[in-house]
Amino acid sequence: MTLCGAVQGVGFRPFVFRLASELGLAGWVLNSSHGLVVEVEGPPARLSRFLERLDAEKPAAAVVLTREVSYLAPAGFAGFEIRSSDDGVEKTASLLPDLATCPACLGELADPSNRRYRYPFTNCTNCGPRYSIILDIPYDRARTTMRSFELCPECRREYADPLDRRFHAQPNACPVCGPRISTEPPLSGDLKEFLPADGPARPEPHPAQPGSDSSPREAGLPAGPGDLSTDPSGSGPHIRRAARFLRDGRIVALKGIGGYQLLVNACDEEAVARLRRLKRREEKPFAMMMPSVEMARRHCEVSAAEESLLRSPAAPIVLLKPAAGAGVAPSVAKSSPYLGVMLPYSPLHHLLMRECGFPVVATSGNLSDEPIAIDNQEALSRLGGIADLFVAHDRPIARPCDDSVVRLTRGRGSVLRRARGYAPLPVLVPGALPPVLAVGAHLKNAVAIAVGRQVFVSQHVGDLDTPESRGAFERAIEDLCRLYRFEPRVVACDLHPDYASTAWARQSGLPVVPVQHHQAHVASCAAENDVRSEYLGVSWDGTGFGLDGAVWGGEFFLVRGGEFERVAHLRPFRLPGGEAAVKEGWRVAASLLWEVCGAEGVPDSPAKPVILRMLERGVNSPVTTSVGRLFDAVASIAGIARKNRFEGQAAMMLERAIGSLDTADCYPLSEKDGAADWAPLIEAVRADAANRTSLELIAARFHNALVQWILGVARRVGVRDVVLSGGVFQNSYLVDRAAALLESSGFRVATHQRVPPNDGGIALGQAVIAGLRGD
Repeated sequence: MTLCGAVQGVGFRPFVFRLASELGLAGWVLNSSHGLVVEVEGPPARLSRFLERLDAEKPAAAVVLTREVSYLAPAGFAGFEIRSSDDGVEKTASLLPDLATCPACLGELADPSNRRYRYPFTNCTNCGPRYSIILDIPYDRARTTMRSFELCPECRREYADPLDRRFHAQPNACPVCGPRISTEPPLSGDLKEFLPADGPARPEPHPAQPGSDSSPREAGLPAGPGDLSTDPSGSGPHIRRAARFLRDGRIVALKGIGGYQLLVNACDEEAVARLRRLKRREEKPFAMMMPSVEMARRHCEVSAAEESLLRSPAAPIVLLKPAAGAGVAPSVAKSSPYLGVMLPYSPLHHLLMRECGFPVVATSGNLSDEPIAIDNQEALSRLGGIADLFVAHDRPIARPCDDSVVRLTRGRGSVLRRARGYAPLPVLVPGALPPVLAVGAHLKNAVAIAVGRQVFVSQHVGDLDTPESRGAFERAIEDLCRLYRFEPRVVACDLHPDYASTAWARQSGLPVVPVQHHQAHVASCAAENDVRSEYLGVSWDGTGFGLDGAVWGGEFFLVRGGEFERVAHLRPFRLPGGEAAVKEGWRVAASLLWEVCGAEGVPDSPAKPVILRMLERGVNSPVTTSVGRLFDAVASIAGIARKNRFEGQAAMMLERAIGSLDTADCYPLSEKDGAADWAPLIEAVRADAANRTSLELIAARFHNALVQWILGVARRVGVRDVVLSGGVFQNSYLVDRAAALLESSGFRVATHQRVPPNDGGIALGQAVIAGLRGD
């Protein structure tokens, strides 16, 4: 029997060993390059029971995508054993994401009698780092960044005992033999502030690994006399120091699971504002780490489903509605209607948050638009002008992996940024694909490889605007291909000729399959939802290169097999100033008002004459069908937001304006010859704004108009399945209302869950479309 999926590094082999032993079955289990291979023999009734319990009782973190079972003649095994890993040529076993600390390890962390008391790197087969430390598969310690930490006798005993929960836990470690924490600047000689008298002695240092040809552990930051400690782990002085810095309003750079984070007291407005200035992040909301769910409830509304997401092994940032009187600094969320909240997910985070007892901003350790820092010396160099204190350790990070972001939509989690906790789990697609490398889009980039029916999507890479981010993009490609010994036959890329990912594809020397941006969006959503019949794909976002060379973004496709027929779109309009209009929604508003009312309808401003000349002459005013830009225009006309200081800000504020209002009122948005005419809608918004109609009602009427448009096209096209994708569908109100109305009208609705609706999901759609074309 072969199990494919995330089945390595989750305690599956000891689980199989215990189950087979309990049932009196003989055979063996091993990790292979294909997944988990089991051969078991015994009476037929016991074998049937084995298969039943294998499904019902498998480890919580395991994800079984496929199970292949064959029946063979008995081999006469004497007992059941766990065999060494099998090194195959073709690698299709799934790598496991990093997992949040499990309850058992948390118990040890808080137990003074346990040898791992307050040890910041406690883990077992149920939790701890995986993807961020793995160098190759099959997943064994020698193929991870833990390979230079030789196990002490007690850890080796746990590692070798099939009945221990640390059996073959590759990151297994303790204060004697594992990674250590350090701070920069080093602790001073006066430790009275941190150390009680007669603190316990430090354990013996872990021995060197003689004759090892593996890469050395990463050098920690310089350590001072603070290596004396209040506990066996030696972490106490460093953690107390970090907590004091945060309490005093200073900025701490902390090396987490997948890279450095910048931390600051989330209740200190001056400290948060300082972090914004130094990080060059003017408006985009910060995420926070809360010590507990109970504290999260003091600041946010937390439903049972949202609590489940917070407590899940992925431990993502969850977007929550602020509670009345939330006590965090205004600069944390700025204009966002949500607070991004996560719980501690590593022992180091747990220890620090217990010491602090207050929420902290926990944002990526980088300057805006750069990759996160993962190396200690790199962090000192790049973040030295931001952080007042560095909390580091000597376990190397194999690859950067940012915190994932999830939002509750339709009563379930929808991933908006796919990274730690989710990447690189594969998406199982309906049919086997040829070897395709998909290089994604330019913004929110992620890459993917197609291996049979599995598409492995990388962690979030980010926008490809800087040399540093393009370097991270190239490393992500090399990483996936190397780990799976993957040799692509073709490269799928965006149709846009100026994307950095497209340029890389054309220089790769491989055959290139350009895929239209919005078609990739809907193909991505259809693939992750296993939609196999014909469907109506709705793809709305801010921008994407259209088949006619225009800027698309309000598209409907009838999809049959690999064929896409554009059946509806937003009536085209101009973007005066081109890229400037993407950031300045007032320009889009001026364009639409000019179309509807003429020059007199455009509000007076110093820029008005220039804008009118652009529109009248069609100069530097590309044509678009973008729903995202329509959001910007409505937000500007209504007086909600004139500019986007980060992508999607105006749309976010327009959704926020609805508040708790529940109404079916909507603006007119009629369709003619497949194009939705926005002119009556703009006239109505302008009139409502002039009449001082409440912003709640203006925003709700606009959203409801879009919902009615989707329903109208679905009824006209007449296929049962409707797929919603694109960055606009990060809007929870829009998705919830559209899905409810469609379903009540007899349609089946597919929305994103495991892959982002934004450009972070583009690579999956590119791989699927290019694979179908390759057939």
